[in-house]
Amino acid sequence: MTHVAPPLDQPYYGAPLGAAVRRFFAKYATFRGRASRSEYWWWVLVGSVVGAVLNALPTLTDGVRLEADGSMTITGPLGVILTFVWVIWAVATFIPTLAVLVRRLHDTGRSGFWVFLALVPVIGVLVLVVFTVLGPRPEGARFD
Repeated sequence: MTHVAPPLDQPYYGAPLGAAVRRFFAKYATFRGRASRSEYWWWVLVGSVVGAVLNALPTLTDGVRLEADGSMTITGPLGVILTFVWVIWAVATFIPTLAVLVRRLHDTGRSGFWVFLALVPVIGVLVLVVFTVLGPRPEGARFD
């Protein structure tokens, strides 16, 4: 039995990894609507793993050298290319990551303006994590 994904304007509860990532890119800068926990957390996992790998590659390939004083030196063309790829990834996924967070907050019945809580050191991020872990609330439908 095949499961039919809901339309993009509706949250996909129980979204598998591939569908969650496809929906992330399909709704690239969509701040309206809602995102299910699975849509949000699958993206957090994929985005974190890809970002960490791209961040580590320049160092692992000796493209970036960490100096004794704590500074970093990009060495050779490979280091420049790999650092550039990581920067492109970070810039390209910043807005859609923010958008999926706003949609996740909507699903919990909260305004997207709660994202500004991330500006409060430590506590703000922890509160946002708690909010994103919470289940959907019926009043979140007002954001559709």
